[in-house]
Amino acid sequence: MAITASSRSAAAAGAQDGAQVSERSPFARLTDLLSPFEPGKPLINMSIGEPQHPVPGFVGPVLAKHINEFGRYPAAKGTEPFRQAAAAWATRRFDLPKAVDPETEILVLNGSREGLFFAAIAAARYVSPRKGAPAILMPNPFYPAYAAGARAAGCEAVFLPTTRDNGFLPDLDSLSAETLDRTVAFYLASPANPQGAVASRTYFDRVKQLADRHGFIVLSDECYSEIYTGEAPGSMLAAAGNDFANVVAFQSLSKRSNLPGMRVGFVAGDSKFLARFHELRNVAAPQVPVPLQHVAVAAYGDEAHVDENRRLYRIKFDLADQILGNRFDYRRPAGGFCIWLDVSAHGGDEAATVKLFREGGVRVIPGSYLARPQADGSNPGAGYIRVAMVQQDSETTAEALHRMVDVLNEARG
Repeated sequence: MAITASSRSAAAAGAQDGAQVSERSPFARLTDLLSPFEPGKPLINMSIGEPQHPVPGFVGPVLAKHINEFGRYPAAKGTEPFRQAAAAWATRRFDLPKAVDPETEILVLNGSREGLFFAAIAAARYVSPRKGAPAILMPNPFYPAYAAGARAAGCEAVFLPTTRDNGFLPDLDSLSAETLDRTVAFYLASPANPQGAVASRTYFDRVKQLADRHGFIVLSDECYSEIYTGEAPGSMLAAAGNDFANVVAFQSLSKRSNLPGMRVGFVAGDSKFLARFHELRNVAAPQVPVPLQHVAVAAYGDEAHVDENRRLYRIKFDLADQILGNRFDYRRPAGGFCIWLDVSAHGGDEAATVKLFREGGVRVIPGSYLARPQADGSNPGAGYIRVAMVQQDSETTAEALHRMVDVLNEARG
C-alpha cells in the first residue's frame, strides 16, 4: 500500500498517544522497565551495542606520540591526513569507480551519530522547496538519531516498516509520488540495525534513482559495514555516480575498530551538500581532537585488527547457530552484531525482557522500544527482542544464549 496523505494523517493520529514515551531513549525506557527487579543471575548485558573486543594495540602509542596536539583547536572539516586516509579507505573498500576527493567529498565526524543528526538539518536547508510538508523517511525500527534529526529539522518523520516480509529493508514500492515529492532526506541503514539486513546493489540503484527524480538527499548509515560473516556489504556510494550527487554515506570506527569511546567517523559523498553541511557543523557540531584523528589514520590503514574483529564475531554467531538453532525464528544476520529474536509466543517483547532479566540475569531490549507505531497502530518491533552479541569472550556469549533458551523454555522447532 502506498504511503499517501490520508495514511500520513492516520499515522500522525495513531502515534499521538505514545509520542512522548517513544521519543525517549529506548535505553532509558528499558531502565524504567527493569528498575523494580534484580537480575536473577550474574548480569550479562546484551542490550547496548557497545563493542567489547580489545582496543587495537596501535591506539596507545599513537595517542602518546601526539598527546601535545590536544592543545590545538581542531578544524571542523578534519586534518588533511585524516581526510586522505578516510577517502583512500572508502575508495578501496567499496571499489568505487571514482576516488573520493579528500578535499571536497569527505568530512570528519565526532562519531556517526552526531553526523546523522546534523545531516537532517543540513538537508532541510539544502534541498529545493518541497511539494507539501517536508518529510524525512526512515526505516522502522530505526536508530534514534534519525527521528531526533527529523524533529530538529522541522520535518515530519515518515516511518517505513521493515519486517521479514520485505527483507527488513524499507519497501520502496510503498512510497507514493506525493510522499517522495515532499521528501527532504531518506535515512537508510545497511547493514540494518537491529535486524542485520544488507541492501543489494539493485536496491541501492533504486534508491539513487528516486533521490535524483525527486531531489532529496540519501543519508546512508553504513557504520556496521565491516561486521559480516558472508559477503562484504556494499555502499550507497558505489551506486551514486562519479559526482555522488544526492548521496552521502556515514562511517564510524566504533564498530569497525572497537573504539566506541573515541567518537571518530566520517561522512563522504556529494560535495555540494557537504559544503553546506560543513557550514552548519563549523558553528554547531562538536570538533574531533587532532590526536584522535591520528589514531583514525592508523586504523584506516590497517585491516588486520578488523579481520580479527570479524573472526571473533563469527565465533559468536556460530554459537548462536548451535544454541538457538531455529528457536525464536533466529536467522544469522548478513551484517552487524545483533540478533533479532521473535518472542511473541512468550508474552511479547516487554514480558520476555523482564523474564530474561529476573530469572536469567540477561539484559536485552524490547523491539518495540526501537520502533514507532504505524498508521494502523501496529509496531513493527513488537514481539521481538534485540540481542547485541558484543561480549568480549565467547564463553559469556554462550552462557547468555543458554540462559535465554532455559528461561523461555523454548523447545527446538
